[in-house]
Amino acid sequence: MTLLCSAALLAALALPTAQASTPVDAGWVLTKMARPAPMRTQFVEVRSSRYLKTPLRIYGEYSRPDNISMVRTVVAPYSEVTKLQGSTATITRGSSVRTFSLSRVPELAGMQASFGALLSGDQSALKKDFSVTSTGTREQWTLLMTPKNAALAKQIQDITLYGRGAELRCIETRGKAQGQMQRTLLASAAAAIKGQTSDSVLVATCHGQ
Repeated sequence: MTLLCSAALLAALALPTAQASTPVDAGWVLTKMARPAPMRTQFVEVRSSRYLKTPLRIYGEYSRPDNISMVRTVVAPYSEVTKLQGSTATITRGSSVRTFSLSRVPELAGMQASFGALLSGDQSALKKDFSVTSTGTREQWTLLMTPKNAALAKQIQDITLYGRGAELRCIETRGKAQGQMQRTLLASAAAAIKGQTSDSVLVATCHGQ
C-alpha cells in the first residue's frame, strides 16, 4: 500500500506554470497530474503511529519506467526495491526476493488501479474508487481523495495532495488506526526537508507554508 499511496507522488515532476489568482478545481489538478512514462522523483516518507516513539523517515526514489510498472527504491535507513508490474508485486531486499500476486492483497490491487488512472489522466476510472474535492487556488491548492472502494476504505481514511504554485509537493495518507499518518514529500519539498529534524518544519513544508 505504501508504494501506491505515494504513487500519485510520481506526478510530482514539475507541472506547467499556473496563474496565481485562479481558483483551482479538481479537474484542473487531475489533468496536470497525468504523466507519461518514463518518469522519476525523489521522496522523503515520514510515518507516524502510536506504536512508534518517533516518526520513521524513509528516503528514496519513485519511478515509472513504463505504463504498467511502478518502482519504489529505498536508500535509507535500509535498502529495498518494490516493483509493481501488471498484477504482480516483487520486493527485493539484499539477496531476498519475494514475488506475489496482487490478487492476494485486494486493497493494494485497488490502489494500483486507482493511481494508474491518476497518472494516465483517466479521471472517470479514478472517480470510481475515490470521491475527489479541491480547495484553494492554483497558487496553493489541496486535493482531498476519499475512498469509495470498499477494500481501500477499510485501510485508508483519506489521501490529501498539497500543491503550491504548479507543483505537487506532498501527500498525506491517513490510515484507519488512531494516529496513523504517512506524509510523503516530493521533488523540491523532499530536497528542502532532508536537513531538517523538526516535525513542525516538516508539516509546514508539506502544506506549502
